[in-house]
Amino acid sequence: MIPVQCPHCKVGLKVDEHKIPEGINSFKCPKCKGDIPVSFLEKKPEQRTDGRDTVIFQPSKTKGGKLTVFDNEYAKEQIFHLREGHYVVGRKASVSNANIRIETTDKLISRNHFRIEVKKDSQGGLIHCLSDNQSKNKTMYNGKYLEEGDEVVLRDNDEIRIGHTLIRFNE
Repeated sequence: MIPVQCPHCKVGLKVDEHKIPEGINSFKCPKCKGDIPVSFLEKKPEQRTDGRDTVIFQPSKTKGGKLTVFDNEYAKEQIFHLREGHYVVGRKASVSNANIRIETTDKLISRNHFRIEVKKDSQGGLIHCLSDNQSKNKTMYNGKYLEEGDEVVLRDNDEIRIGHTLIRFNE
């Protein structure tokens, strides 16, 4: 994960460099929709003749993802498949805007806890972007809390923790 700041609206992003599609020269800021420039670099710096240290960004080959809610004392295992579109994930309740509703008794999970936007990249694959939905108890991504305005690109086997509940993302 690399930190990136939008040059237009100054929002801080965390981008998985392995998910940036090959051949693009910019991507849209999820907040202001302005272009954020991307530079593709070579993988083996020891073979360069100009002395610069560089790495390559690998393209995403994602064709769809899934969220797996792990079995615990609050919830049974649940699997949700992700296709292109916008998702709000939260606790199943009679009053909720979530379109992925986790059946749980874990009251630390908000009814509208986090968001995932699934969008196509320039190669025709899918990119899965995770952000907190202003939840009271925050969203933890791979052991770190997402701050307001943070958006991360999910990769295979990433973990999301909300309340006492562990969720794994898989491509």
